[in-house]
Amino acid sequence: MDRLQQAIAGFQTIDADAAYKQQAARNLERWLTEAEFTAYRPQIEWLIDEKKWAGLLDRFYQILPFGTGGRRGAVGIGPNRMNLWTLGASVQGHAEYLKERFPNTPGLAVALAYDVRRFEDQRKSYNPALSNPVLHLSSRRFAQFAACVYAANGIHSHILPENSSRYLATPELSFVIRHLRAQGGLNISASHNPPDDNGGKFYDERGGQPVPPDDQIMADIVDQVAEIKEISWPDAIRAGKIHFLDDTSHKAYIDLCRKQSLVKAPRFDEVKIVFTPLHGVGGMTALEVLVQQGFRVAPLEEQMEPNGQFPNVTQTPNPEFPVSMDKAEALAKNLKADLVLSTDPDADRLGAMAPDAQGNFHFLNGNQIGALLTHFKFAKLTENGMMPRRPIIVKTLVTTNLISRIARHFKAQLVDNLLVGFKYIAEVLFQLEHGGKYEDIEGTPDDYVLGCEESHGYLVMPGIRDKDTGGAALLMAELALDLKRAGSTIPAYLRQIEKQFGYFKNDVTNIIMPGIEGKTLMVRMLNQLRQAPPKKIGELAVTKFDDLQDENGWMGPYQGATDKAARNFMIFHLGDNARISLRPSGTEPKAKAYVEVCSPPCPHGMSDADWKKSCAEVDATAKNVAAAFLALCKSA
Repeated sequence: MDRLQQAIAGFQTIDADAAYKQQAARNLERWLTEAEFTAYRPQIEWLIDEKKWAGLLDRFYQILPFGTGGRRGAVGIGPNRMNLWTLGASVQGHAEYLKERFPNTPGLAVALAYDVRRFEDQRKSYNPALSNPVLHLSSRRFAQFAACVYAANGIHSHILPENSSRYLATPELSFVIRHLRAQGGLNISASHNPPDDNGGKFYDERGGQPVPPDDQIMADIVDQVAEIKEISWPDAIRAGKIHFLDDTSHKAYIDLCRKQSLVKAPRFDEVKIVFTPLHGVGGMTALEVLVQQGFRVAPLEEQMEPNGQFPNVTQTPNPEFPVSMDKAEALAKNLKADLVLSTDPDADRLGAMAPDAQGNFHFLNGNQIGALLTHFKFAKLTENGMMPRRPIIVKTLVTTNLISRIARHFKAQLVDNLLVGFKYIAEVLFQLEHGGKYEDIEGTPDDYVLGCEESHGYLVMPGIRDKDTGGAALLMAELALDLKRAGSTIPAYLRQIEKQFGYFKNDVTNIIMPGIEGKTLMVRMLNQLRQAPPKKIGELAVTKFDDLQDENGWMGPYQGATDKAARNFMIFHLGDNARISLRPSGTEPKAKAYVEVCSPPCPHGMSDADWKKSCAEVDATAKNVAAAFLALCKSA
């Protein structure tokens, strides 16, 4: 029996859809026989000889999905992994899409960015004694390969010089696309994913990711790619298709962030901030903004080096998790700092910790940071007489409704029904820019105050169309400065906001289902919940159920398969003060359950003790509801 037949027989031992097994066999046959995959063959043959049937099936049962603007996942061998072949097919499709979208535009151009990642097989998935074309594959190498594919298709690429020590963060890429008036962009990054992951995320001419139906059009073109065109890096340079970025756009980006300032610049040593980029590129964006604005910043030196293995970060380089900032917190306590700020590897997510009056540091989750930024910016705009005529706040569906209450208090217009993904916030800005309205909201980008999503993503200025830590870090630093001048702290300010508008407990429960077996279980779970939604979750009755894939619902008909996938989203309303939203992740093998339980504002005259008791009851309800829902999902 040859190796292909051995693998096909091995696939039959795995609990997975028969169609997946058939597709895996077809893909595996290509990679075992066609010349373009020769370099991958020794590792594939080893996986077969070692009878790694589940791993093989997962690598070959599909081509890594081109979802909402790109591909992201584990680097590795096979069509369901990130490698030069899967990226090349994506770039080839994007090139053809650009030519179709801009048929009469000479000199089509894209801007390229890359993060610090380099594949070192931390998961020990491959045989180190055999040749391996993905080992040591870096984000820079991915980006340069992409430039060669673009060049072969006649498209110009703007990229950092070959030996540049600088990186282009995600928000800066968004800015550069607009600054250069390019027709698109590509970001090689897996954000805060594990070190062995990578991805390619595509941008449109607006500096954001395409939204339906454009993302579906691009995805369809990518799926039809039959041949990847490529020329060598030296040939692409000689052809004049590679253009190296200088510091001009970078300085313009930093200047734009600094223009968001709302308070008088600090005096030397007036406020102390500890900063860590978690081995990513935030030192070249958020840190530069803070230093140029006059803040005294103490960098956490052991995490300043851009390093895709994240060697000195505890567990994960993700500011959504307090443990990622443990070393920064220790430094902040030693220095008696007023604030800790962190950025994720591609510097588009902001993390923060702040001390109370006793010097105890409190982790601020993404919803809390969003609420703080919203209230602080509104308060300062009002105080400075700078409030836009028609102020607009934008947030996703799963982001805390505390922000909605704050926005209404300041008489702002509110967009709070967006799907998960910052591209939808960018789309609101685009429609305001070109039509003066979004649904029933009227205004221009000048009326935009802030956009945010619960996963630590914020945008405080309309000149960028992706989440950004440069402007957001500046406002957090200015909040700490302003409160210190007033003799207060960020935790105290947050407590005041909660008393005025209500206490909100927002948590995310991850339902992890890895691999091909996990995908099958995930589909079963979602289908069962959709077809027979529960009547109760814990002790709370389900008073309303929203299935966003219902074309008769408030979102209407689909705008394509990518839109349908993005709307794989259910909301279980539990009365007026609680809800659970469930969606499978588009980039990781898990589903996320977003739990929100809230209270009314603190009644006038209520004692601090009674208010704390009320907040504790909200916490207990949220915990019980989350546990009950997780049990429901596991039994589905």
